[in-house]
Amino acid sequence: MSKVFLFFCCSCTILLFTIINISVGPSISGRTIFNGNENCVKISDDYDRAKDNPNLCDDDCLKYEHKWNLNRCKNEKGMYNMEYTSFIFDVTIGFICGLLGLLNLFDINKNFSSKMGLIGLGCGIIGCILTFVYIILNGIVYTNYYPFPDVYKRDKDGAFAEKNGNDFECFYFDKKKNNHALIAKYSDLIKKQYNYDKDLVKSYASDEVQNCLGNPSSCQVNGKITGNTNCKKLYVIDGPIEEIYNKDISDRFLTTLILSLFVCLANIGLAFYGFLLFRNPDESQTKTDTNVVNVQNPTSKFSVDQNLKS
Repeated sequence: MSKVFLFFCCSCTILLFTIINISVGPSISGRTIFNGNENCVKISDDYDRAKDNPNLCDDDCLKYEHKWNLNRCKNEKGMYNMEYTSFIFDVTIGFICGLLGLLNLFDINKNFSSKMGLIGLGCGIIGCILTFVYIILNGIVYTNYYPFPDVYKRDKDGAFAEKNGNDFECFYFDKKKNNHALIAKYSDLIKKQYNYDKDLVKSYASDEVQNCLGNPSSCQVNGKITGNTNCKKLYVIDGPIEEIYNKDISDRFLTTLILSLFVCLANIGLAFYGFLLFRNPDESQTKTDTNVVNVQNPTSKFSVDQNLKS
């Protein structure tokens, strides 16, 4: 396969996957609560004031409240902006480079291979950087943050604590001030317990569950809930979720994350084959020029053959 054809394939891959990303992107589709207008400056000022008053806010308070909110604001805002920036840039270079490659394949633009390679090299490098930054921010938001309203973590049966002695020990407790550990992240929401599940709805109708309901917010103090009931587990009091919205938003994050990885690789391929075309224009150009010369001077080949016979 020629370098031009591989250049064209990389361009088409970028264009196709980015069009899919635009249609399912969590920020572009409006499925996320953040929209790029968050006031991170104010949150940063609040963090500085809390930092300067250790008597009002200790280290854990600073880490899991103010610092956490500041990081969340920066990462979500960064992801929102990079989703638009990288997707728009990738779909543009995918179309332009794909069109240039197609014209070259049909010999319509046969003398432009070197310049086309330079364009592909530059666009591929920039596209790879932008897409890679988006991948990082997407992964951070996907695994560390969550939408509103909050959805408390639970196992596949809807339970969040299990009896241990006279107390119930919470599954997801981390530290006293880290209330975020109790809440399901975007990456968790793809699981069946956070979406409609027929068996889970049925189990919540049983006495075993109805008599053992509890509020996960009670885990925030020390990760334990005092009780002397006959329950083996405590189940989330808000009951089973009867919608599939959570799975939809989690799927969108995961889909754009995976497809962006392929787009990033395709950008690397575009830059690589663009570099090869810039250094050594495709051989098809030379072959085409040779054929044109032979057609214009048909007697040259005849003369050579006559000389060989002599």
